[in-house]
Amino acid sequence: MLTAVLALLLSGQALAEKAPAAAQTEKTGPQPVEVQVAADRPWTDTAIDLKAGETLQIAAKGTLQYSNLQSAGPEGLKRGWMDSIRILPVNEAGRGALIGRIGDDSAARPFLVGAKREFKAPIAGRLFLGINQQDGDKSEGSYTVTIVRIAAPETRPADADAIKKMPLLTQDLLNQVPLRVADAAGNPGDRTNFIIVGSEEQVRSALEAAGWVKVDSSVTDSVLRAALATISHQAYVTVPMSPLMLFGRIQDYGFAQADPVRVVMSRHHFRIWKAPFTLGNRTVWIGAGTHDIGLERDQRNGKMTHKIDPQTDGERDYIGQSLKETGQVAKLDYMTPANPVKEAKTATGGSFSSDGRTIVIYLQPDTAAPAK
Repeated sequence: MLTAVLALLLSGQALAEKAPAAAQTEKTGPQPVEVQVAADRPWTDTAIDLKAGETLQIAAKGTLQYSNLQSAGPEGLKRGWMDSIRILPVNEAGRGALIGRIGDDSAARPFLVGAKREFKAPIAGRLFLGINQQDGDKSEGSYTVTIVRIAAPETRPADADAIKKMPLLTQDLLNQVPLRVADAAGNPGDRTNFIIVGSEEQVRSALEAAGWVKVDSSVTDSVLRAALATISHQAYVTVPMSPLMLFGRIQDYGFAQADPVRVVMSRHHFRIWKAPFTLGNRTVWIGAGTHDIGLERDQRNGKMTHKIDPQTDGERDYIGQSLKETGQVAKLDYMTPANPVKEAKTATGGSFSSDGRTIVIYLQPDTAAPAK
């Protein structure tokens, strides 16, 4: 009996000794990770694989030294006149700023981190950190970055249920979409190669999150925007695109992604039109996307015009992936219309090819607004 009592007392003492350590472990919470981000490499792999919805608290310190004796901290140098012609990964941030991105896909858009940021991952993927500078910039030094991970929220079953209940595009509806856009004279041009399903507000939100910008609608707008960009030391990336026709009208919107300066020669861009039909209460947008890669002669009038990448499927896939990277896409599908266009010429005479498929991008349904 005495032996049993002593054993019980000793067991209780052991538990009491362990309790403070356990309490201390719970109190400390997530352990920070420290990463060195050096100026001499484009991107640094943090070895952190994020879950969608996971929140990070990021803090950085340190100094970079540029060859012109300018010193930059994690917030970057103050933007100057030369920044309107520099090609920086994050156009609105200063040179030398700490930036990040999720994944190493070509559609992954860099974002500003700076000296301190709380960041919520829109998608799952590996976190990379880098320096906001152009190729050829010579700088020395590094930033010491401390990252604290906060657990991702549980996925709501209702979200999965809503996705399952989404109305999907049928083959009959796809076959109602014109295969190509046309110029004002009716000459057939780019093929319609993607479809977005979602409200206008959703589409704008997703495109903005993916780094797409709405282009200017006229040369007058272009001149004004360029002047304002120069005044604010921002690179001008919204050069207008020519009007093309679908459903008997010009595009509702044009969007682009481009390198500053190179925008005249090279940019990702597309036009979208609201379709004359809906999916349930959801708006359907028809798009035609191409990648400008240079200049060539317009065979209609002999003037110079943009030359597109003849492998147009690359731009179609890039548009879909860029939107998927925002975490606002519920589903991506590929469909093939009846009598698909696989080889053709644009309205300006340039040749292009395709496998004929159309990518259908369904935005998340839980925030979809009724079609107007």
